[in-house]
Amino acid sequence: MTPLRGRLTVALIGLVVAATGCAVLVRSELAGLRAAFETDARIVHRLLSQRAAQHDAVMAMLSLLQSDGGASAPDRRVTSVYPQVLDVRQRSGDASWADPALAAAEGESRRLRRAAIAGVDFAGGRYWLVQAAMPASHAVQIDLAGMVPREEWPMPAETSPVRVALEYTGQQFLLQPGRGNGSWTEFDFRKRLAADSQPFEVVATRGIGWSDLPWLKMLGWILLTVGALAGLLALERQRAERRRAEELLRLGQVARLNALGELAAGMAHELNQPLTAVLASTQAAGRMLNDEPAELAGAREAMQRASEQARRASSVVERLRRVVERPDVSAKLRPVSLEDAVRNALYLLEPQLQRLGIKPSLRGAAILVLAEPVALEQIIHNLLSNALDALAQVPAPGRSLDIEGRVVDGKGLLTVSDSGTGIAADVLPRLFEPFFTTREGGLGLGLSLCESLATGMGGSLAAANRAPHGAVFTLQLPLAAA
Repeated sequence: MTPLRGRLTVALIGLVVAATGCAVLVRSELAGLRAAFETDARIVHRLLSQRAAQHDAVMAMLSLLQSDGGASAPDRRVTSVYPQVLDVRQRSGDASWADPALAAAEGESRRLRRAAIAGVDFAGGRYWLVQAAMPASHAVQIDLAGMVPREEWPMPAETSPVRVALEYTGQQFLLQPGRGNGSWTEFDFRKRLAADSQPFEVVATRGIGWSDLPWLKMLGWILLTVGALAGLLALERQRAERRRAEELLRLGQVARLNALGELAAGMAHELNQPLTAVLASTQAAGRMLNDEPAELAGAREAMQRASEQARRASSVVERLRRVVERPDVSAKLRPVSLEDAVRNALYLLEPQLQRLGIKPSLRGAAILVLAEPVALEQIIHNLLSNALDALAQVPAPGRSLDIEGRVVDGKGLLTVSDSGTGIAADVLPRLFEPFFTTREGGLGLGLSLCESLATGMGGSLAAANRAPHGAVFTLQLPLAAA
């Protein structure tokens, strides 16, 4: 997985976690608001039901306190004790009600043997309650607004977002307006009063708007999520840097061993000449000593030459601290993806790429070649490192690094092109010679080793200048069998 794809994956996971957490917070907040709303609505229903039951009790009391004085003392006591009772009327003997609705309600009361409702006027905010009894029947007029026990009301009527109304036969009397806030969803509560004589329905609604959502909690959750993901990214970045350092160390160790092998091969070439001279000189001295008479002067001269050549060989050996046999990569060949090898090398060089502000272009490298994975990765790493060294010497706007893979004549080709300073004409023919270098402090074994590794895998490595400026290296390897 590339670093960019990894960061996008982490960002997507963070977005999902943040959205899920916000959804849980919203759901929890809505559940709390609904619970509070239903609690208040039930309290309202209980209070209004108690008032309705109180009205039934008033009607029963009036029937028990039949007075000889007509509409007298009981009437005045009722209106003074119960402020919601606006008027009390009594029908005695053969008298009749002035309002036909009261007469009809008395008949209903007599049939049901309880108080009956009459003259419901929600527009005027009042209604009548009639109780049939002997020798006199009573009717009381009740103020709907006065039914509300404000001292026990569970919410502030002016500022509460809950709307409360009494509903009867399509009419509604508003007890509490409810503060509107541009709702996008709504809670509702409906329940009939617990008094058969006054079959009003309590209707409560509460609109839920955007301002009711727990924005601060959601912001806190988002910040917590971002902080946690930033910590995870920092931790993953540290792990990636550690893995990159370990991989560079491993690759460096392999390169060092291979370089030592190349060095050993060069040293063997250098040792061959003085050792041959030593052998020839000692053989000549032996022949001179065996002659009759012995040529002592010639033998001494031959031994002197042998001694000089031995000292020369000793100095060569002194330069070789450790002789390592060149690795046999041909025995470890297997199918390897050029694209994977390039991406691994780019991953190791990512800090240097970022420092130079270079975004490499990779095209057509999805090719399987027959190679030794470590050797292939070492070649590509060396080529890319050289390209970055060259690009560091040109201005930032002119830096470009192009990597392209293609198949030509049954071979897999990988080209690494840069827009750096290019290769001098006198340097180009000697570029792959061991110990030849133009870089201060260099051993001159990097490109030589890469060419040797490529040749050992049945391929080749070539270099050329790129127009108008820069260099291009071409690695050719055999294709892996499908």
